[in-house]
Amino acid sequence: MNENLSIRIGGRLIVFDEPKTMGIINVTPDSFAVHCTSCSEAEVISRAADMLQSGADILDIGGYSTRPGAEYVPAEEEWRRVDIALKAIRATWSDVVLSLDTWRADVARKAVEKYGEMIINDVSAGQWDEKMFSIIADLHVPYVLTHNRWQNEKQQMPDVPSNPANAEELIKEVLDFFQKNVDALYRLGVADVIIDPGFGFGKSMEENYILLKHLDIFNVLSCPILAGLSRKSMFFRMFGITPNDALNATTAANMAALERRADILRVHDVKEARQTIEIYKKIR
Repeated sequence: MNENLSIRIGGRLIVFDEPKTMGIINVTPDSFAVHCTSCSEAEVISRAADMLQSGADILDIGGYSTRPGAEYVPAEEEWRRVDIALKAIRATWSDVVLSLDTWRADVARKAVEKYGEMIINDVSAGQWDEKMFSIIADLHVPYVLTHNRWQNEKQQMPDVPSNPANAEELIKEVLDFFQKNVDALYRLGVADVIIDPGFGFGKSMEENYILLKHLDIFNVLSCPILAGLSRKSMFFRMFGITPNDALNATTAANMAALERRADILRVHDVKEARQTIEIYKKIR
């Protein structure tokens, strides 16, 4: 955590004087971990209420699964899904901090124009939609910049590279990527950039652990760091378990991320993440 870092969403200043939790609400039928069944307003409200009661600082809404092999979702269907969720949440909690997990610039624009300023969490770092950076600048909203080796949203690329990098090469690759793209966003006038090393996005299991081990290196960029480790393949492949059995491993990894100065934990299990943060604060 770093009290010198902050982001602004509309008129609200969020200071990272302690780590924040970002609760994942997938309005998708095929996400790798927790997905919706009916994807109705009632289901969204129930899940959001549980997360907020458990201490979520941010709710991250996603209508497009980015797991390897997931089906392509047309823009109209993605918007229909997230529109239902955003409408339900805004109508119930008008002041909740929202994040939209989308790589589509037009979906981001529609969401902000209809429901107010929110974080845009783009797993493609603008690679899958060339309009994204300029639209983020126009909208004046915080942006999550994710390191992702996938070339496009339709590519059925395995999430393990053919030539895994060693630690020095990997850190240089990710750091160079962030420096280049953070600078590009700043030049466009984007004031609030959050960086995400992209655990699981085109990386071998070993590379994921290298990034986790050296996560604090990315503090040199003076941007809040988001750690999206929740129930990822780096755990269930390592232990031969399913995502549903990966909560304990997620909690252990989240503590490691906090010790390396992660500012946001993006999680399916908010209660357990909040408990991890409270323990970290005690021992820090």
